[in-house]
Amino acid sequence: MCGPYRMFGKVAGLIVLAFGVMTSSLAAGSVTPNLQPLIDEAKPGDVITPPPGVYAGPLLIDKAVTLDGQGQVTIDAGGTGSVIVLKADGATVRNLHLTNTGESHNDLDSGIQVRGNYNVIKDNVITDALFGIDIQQSNNNVIARNRISSKPFDLGVRGDGMRLWYSNENRIEDNTIANARDLVVWYSEDNVIANNFITGGRYGLHFMYAQYNLVKNNRFEANSVGAFLMYSDSVVLRNNRISHGLGATGMGIGMKESSDVTLENNTIVYCATGIYLDVSPYQPDTTNRIHANRLAFNSIGVLFHNDWTGNELEDNRFESNYVQVSVNAGASAQRNAWDGNYWDDYQGFDQDGDGVGDSAHEKRVYADRLWMDVPAASFFKGSAVLTMLDFLERLAPFSEPIVLLNDPRPKMTPDVQVARADRQTDESGDDEKLKYDPFGLSQRVPKYMKE
Repeated sequence: MCGPYRMFGKVAGLIVLAFGVMTSSLAAGSVTPNLQPLIDEAKPGDVITPPPGVYAGPLLIDKAVTLDGQGQVTIDAGGTGSVIVLKADGATVRNLHLTNTGESHNDLDSGIQVRGNYNVIKDNVITDALFGIDIQQSNNNVIARNRISSKPFDLGVRGDGMRLWYSNENRIEDNTIANARDLVVWYSEDNVIANNFITGGRYGLHFMYAQYNLVKNNRFEANSVGAFLMYSDSVVLRNNRISHGLGATGMGIGMKESSDVTLENNTIVYCATGIYLDVSPYQPDTTNRIHANRLAFNSIGVLFHNDWTGNELEDNRFESNYVQVSVNAGASAQRNAWDGNYWDDYQGFDQDGDGVGDSAHEKRVYADRLWMDVPAASFFKGSAVLTMLDFLERLAPFSEPIVLLNDPRPKMTPDVQVARADRQTDESGDDEKLKYDPFGLSQRVPKYMKE
């Protein structure tokens, strides 16, 4: 029986210490109490539950303790530096309100700076923080159910809601990030980013030189760009909903020089561009798989930056986009594989009743390209003038139109299943094993693929 009494005495002593710090500070009349003495006195494994109130930051956690604010504790950095710096393995930070960081991008002033492994950061509210949570060279952390917002600056000079830098095998789940800049992932692998809601930012999610990451079941709404992959290979985006990526550069999902990417079962609606492809895939002999996505009510469904190859577009739904597919520089998308997509502007028939069109769906480029080739003409995009020009060009073309794409087996309705003997499937679970390793790591299976 000595053990529980001893533990009770230790916790009671910490609470008394907290009250002592608060009382002496309030007596001084000018100093907000600080929780650092509680952290310094605690032993690894202790659970620290401060009395309700407002405490001053910054706070350094350098041991495996649990700091639980129980939804009644605010830590205010006073406009300088970060609120919490976590330099420990196996710590937990939960149920806190963290606010009022400094404004230094160089110092990454954050609600929480994570510099350790196997930590849990959950159920916190982070406001008026330049950067929300900054994770640097830290692995196997769980970041869950936090609500994060940045400072009220112009979009480009806000900090990132969450930033991973050389950090692997972390789980970023069920967070809400509003009015921050990006959720950015640099040089990081095997992370799972799932069930988050991200709104009001620049890039909802931005990968830079990051590979083997899984992005699933997230909602990206009213960001300039939903998700963008730059120089990032073997990334899977599955079951995400992306909407209202508007503006001159607005898009749902973009890729630049990214290879072996899987885009599957995503819904992309009300964006300036649904999917944007720039020299992707980049690695030789690789394929990007764009399967079973819904692209609807976008200005352009899929936009290729140039005449590129290596993309496999199958079983997608193209509905009510102003332009279903377009290629810059007057080129064609024919060098990519199109098969079994649903096109709401398909004009063929299905006489055998198998749910697949009897003739191919072929898209040709007529005068409706004017709004892309002549910048000033974009003002008239969607107008009766260009519609009439397009009709006249189709009626009596002056030159041979460009064949943009050919889908040999278009679906008549979106729910038709088109059988393919050559499709590689993995029935073992949610996360299919990737087909190609562009860096020659043929024996390596990312951790999230084993779940």
